[in-house]
Amino acid sequence: MKVWQVLLIILVILIAVMVVLYFLGKRAQKKQDEQQAQIEAAKQTTSMLIIDKKRMPIKESGLPQMVIEQTPKLMRRSKLPIVKAKIGPKIMVLVADEKIFDLIPVKKEVKATVSGIYITDVRGVRGALEKPPAKVGFFKRMKNKITGKNKK
Repeated sequence: MKVWQVLLIILVILIAVMVVLYFLGKRAQKKQDEQQAQIEAAKQTTSMLIIDKKRMPIKESGLPQMVIEQTPKLMRRSKLPIVKAKIGPKIMVLVADEKIFDLIPVKKEVKATVSGIYITDVRGVRGALEKPPAKVGFFKRMKNKITGKNKK
């Protein structure tokens, strides 16, 4: 076989893989849109006192056993943003959205939008929530160390 024939075969395989990934992505996007619509339909705003928040595996989280059984096997080892909160007289374990997990203050009262056991939005009851400082990346940290040493 000549070089151009090998390159042509590789090109055909790459195109086939790209087409398959495109259709799988479209299907995953449709599923996500349906799930988001269900979350929006079931959301409620409640006032809660945040007791604790951690990232932990779903098995150790304290969520109901039925929830743990319904999660896919691969997801059971991954860490989820878990929030322990007092809603009225009950203490509940909830799962927070990854986007808002850092905004949730510990040992403070908040108004949260909850859909089932999933926290989708958080607002402060008394004033605005404090935004945590942005995390400094590795290269930025190294640059700061270098420039800090040069100044000394």
